[in-house]
Amino acid sequence: MKADIMWIGSTDSTNEEAKRRISDIDNLSVLSALEQTAGRGQRGNQWHSAPGENLLFSIVLKYRKDEMLSDALSPVRACDQFVISEAAALAITDFLSGYGISAKIKWPNDIYVGDKKICGILVEHSIRGEWLSHSIIGIGLNINQRNFNVNLINPTSISLQTGMSYDIKESLDDFMEIFTTYLERYLNITGGYLKLRKMYLSQLWRKNCEASFIDYTTLPSGHLDGPMNIRPHNDPDSGSPSHVNPQDQPGNVFPGIIRGLSSTGNLLVEDLSTDLTREFGFKEIGYIL
Repeated sequence: MKADIMWIGSTDSTNEEAKRRISDIDNLSVLSALEQTAGRGQRGNQWHSAPGENLLFSIVLKYRKDEMLSDALSPVRACDQFVISEAAALAITDFLSGYGISAKIKWPNDIYVGDKKICGILVEHSIRGEWLSHSIIGIGLNINQRNFNVNLINPTSISLQTGMSYDIKESLDDFMEIFTTYLERYLNITGGYLKLRKMYLSQLWRKNCEASFIDYTTLPSGHLDGPMNIRPHNDPDSGSPSHVNPQDQPGNVFPGIIRGLSSTGNLLVEDLSTDLTREFGFKEIGYIL
């Protein structure tokens, strides 16, 4: 199983570029850009990245159920779609470990080093009936950037962690070898999904640690587009527009402990104010950093 990596100079978004080319490209095609003019992260937020310093790429996965191609992946049911996010996130943490960086997965798709974000993942699926037709995994991984937009709450990069600079094309080759190994080992074997889940839980950021969360389930539909990071109001850098006071946020702030995931990948949080374990889907919970 080998990836076909295509480098492009500039595009609006590698995920959007992949969608435009979806009928003309094969399974494990990778579109990587030196620059994105409208890169997207979770909740539709713009992904900020200095041109040529980081990895900005999208991986296309196609499944045998739909494509009937010999090189396509084994079929994945729509109800099991979170395994794709798990495989991508775990491959990133493995990749970072090669640089001596210990990283964790902040549910659902961010990668953190301590309390600093080093990578964001945006997974988009096309579903037909009960099965995935194809998936596009957009990844923004900070490699060499050292100076970031002041409005970003908590960024870091491999270079900031190690003090060295790296060839981004070689880095992408190395990552894709790791990612394709995850696909071969866990998506195409009996019991592979359970093994992925066990590894994902072992890497889950703030698991079994008391923290503060914001419950958005009482908001009107469409008010929030995904999990948020809120920096406490007394933080010394809280003056920028993206740093807001949790007390000013709609939704209920509560103390809790992340306990795990549901069978479909939703977050299970023990609410310490009620002693109940609650299930949250994407768009339903925020983090206070």
